[in-house]
Amino acid sequence: MVARLTDGLREESLAALPAWSYEPGRDAITRRFLFTDFTEAFAFMTRVALIAEKADHHPEWSNVWNRVDILLTTHDAGGLSTRDLQLAAAIDALVKA
Repeated sequence: MVARLTDGLREESLAALPAWSYEPGRDAITRRFLFTDFTEAFAFMTRVALIAEKADHHPEWSNVWNRVDILLTTHDAGGLSTRDLQLAAAIDALVKA
């Protein structure tokens, strides 16, 4: 079982992920990605899906045309865990590449 982050560790870790916002009601992090069109957004989602599948940790997300909204939380832990932070960092690396 994956452990939920402590308040201190959560705050410290989120400092390294400045593009993500903390969602206290869900103990989750969220980020919105904007692309030029649906094809770019869907290609991004495909790349994220491959990373998530390999990590066996899947995001909650939605896509409307050029926009992809992602929410990360670990249901088994009851909130944010290191698995979410690792997936967020991997997703960030996709958009920086």
